Amino acid sequence: QVQLVESGGGLVQPGGSLRLSCVTSGFTLDSYAVGWFRQAPGKGREGVACFASSDSSTDYADSVKGRFTISRDDARNTVDLQMNSLKSEDTAVYYCATEVWTVGCDLEDYNYDYWGQGTQVTVSS
Repeated sequence: QVQLVESGGGLVQPGGSLRLSCVTSGFTLDSYAVGWFRQAPGKGREGVACFASSDSSTDYADSVKGRFTISRDDARNTVDLQMNSLKSEDTAVYYCATEVWTVGCDLEDYNYDYWGQGTQVTVSS
């Protein structure tokens, strides 16, 4: 059974940093993608960043380029999202998701098959 569990959310001041982790289990595929998405109150779900195992490629939303970095940690079996220079508009529930049997990655949530339960990130002074 595929499972994804997020951790690392919390309250941080503007300009601060957080590192989110997504622990994945239940699949041992050569080709999959892991994406990070977020949903702020009253807004739709937004793709933030993704990682593709097939070629280690990544993609980012324009709103987070240069501030967020997605990476895979094979030792911990996680896909992490390092978030720097956080802004109040980054406040949201962050979800990780996986798309199995795919080459490359994208930020379209309808392509993703399995989802975690989410972790809250609040950026406020």
